[in-house]
Amino acid sequence: MVAVNRNRFLKRTLAGVASLAVLAGVLGTGAASAQSAPQGAIVIPDDVKIFGNDNPNVRKATAVVNGDVITGTDVDQRLALILAANQNELSEEDQKRLRLQVLRNLIDETLQIQEAEANEVEVAQAEIDQSYARVAAQNFDQDTSAMDAYLKRIGSSAESLKRQIRGEMSWQRLLQRNIAPFINVSEDEVNETIQRLEASKGTEEYRIGEIYLAAPAEAREQVYNNASQIVQQIREGGSFVAYARQYSQASTAAVGGDLGWIRLAQLPAELATVAREMQPGQLVGPVEVPGGFDILYLIDKRQVLTADPRDAILSLKQISITFPQGTTEAQAGQRAEDFAKTIQSAKGCGNVEEVAATIGAQVVTNDQVKARDLPAQIQSAILQLSPGESLPPFGSLEDGVRMLMLCGRDDPQTSSGPNFDQLMAQMEDERINKRAQMYLRDLRRDAVIEYN
Repeated sequence: MVAVNRNRFLKRTLAGVASLAVLAGVLGTGAASAQSAPQGAIVIPDDVKIFGNDNPNVRKATAVVNGDVITGTDVDQRLALILAANQNELSEEDQKRLRLQVLRNLIDETLQIQEAEANEVEVAQAEIDQSYARVAAQNFDQDTSAMDAYLKRIGSSAESLKRQIRGEMSWQRLLQRNIAPFINVSEDEVNETIQRLEASKGTEEYRIGEIYLAAPAEAREQVYNNASQIVQQIREGGSFVAYARQYSQASTAAVGGDLGWIRLAQLPAELATVAREMQPGQLVGPVEVPGGFDILYLIDKRQVLTADPRDAILSLKQISITFPQGTTEAQAGQRAEDFAKTIQSAKGCGNVEEVAATIGAQVVTNDQVKARDLPAQIQSAILQLSPGESLPPFGSLEDGVRMLMLCGRDDPQTSSGPNFDQLMAQMEDERINKRAQMYLRDLRRDAVIEYN
């Protein structure tokens, strides 16, 4: 396991006048309240005054990166993909902020492509087209021409998505050639990690998403209100990952706020107390922590090297009935009660089809249902059933009533954790990713970028 310290958990940067302008905007005053402290060779005075009205963080959506132009159309088409994923439900203000993030992402993508070309790392157009076709087949279940039409309909384009594919493939190949060969993980390191895993067997691990917002003392109330608004928007259907990428000031923003699998002892005390009471899928916040506020989302939890009952493979039969048009709530309730009594009279899964036929019910069988893929409110209940037993009826007047009958269950085997080779590969990947972040940081630092 890789320890998560507070620096990683709440890492944030203050880079030059642009970040100071953002800070002044958050405070709503002419002077920032940052403490005077060296940031490497940079010293920030207590009394900061911004000269002029130009905010460097407010840009038109175009830039020239080392001579390569990023147009407003490039930004619009990439933004359209994100908006489509969020059902176009982002507010105008959210879209403005997201547009800035899209521009930053396109700048990074351009730098990655340029660096790959400078190192003579090539990605053939045929490979990009093949990857595009796989995306169409896997995510859209349609051929490339249909996907082209879909992208055009939402305001994006095939060229925009192919450019993103090219950037990802170019960067990965560059890392494989220039970084991966120089990454070493010793056998002793892997063995020590395996020993730590075995020593912690049975302890709980949490996979947590975070959104961190820094809050200087003068802006505490405003930042709290902003965080509360984000929580409300996520609860109304917004994407936690999208909001984390857009708003979080933690280093995890780049991966949608995902902290990975951690133990509570690795979290600050304020967050560990909250996370201990959370259930998978639950969103909590804002939680005040030193320096700001956190929004937490519990993605999942598990016990180290212990089989998770939710990984059981279930054999289920779903029995369902529909209500004729004009059925009242009272009539539906009575029929659902009669339906449940009839199905419960069946002697297990062997004759449920015969019993269901007597009341005109339909039966669907699925022998490969993973318990964790079921809705949270059903998971625990169905794992308590024995073969032949069924859950109480559920449904609605419009959709009809359904019952789930358990026909069989294959329990998961006790997890032995990753083997030596898997763990070594995982540790190597983590180190490659860290070096990649440093590599990209250096490219940003040395780039000539003009904003229009």
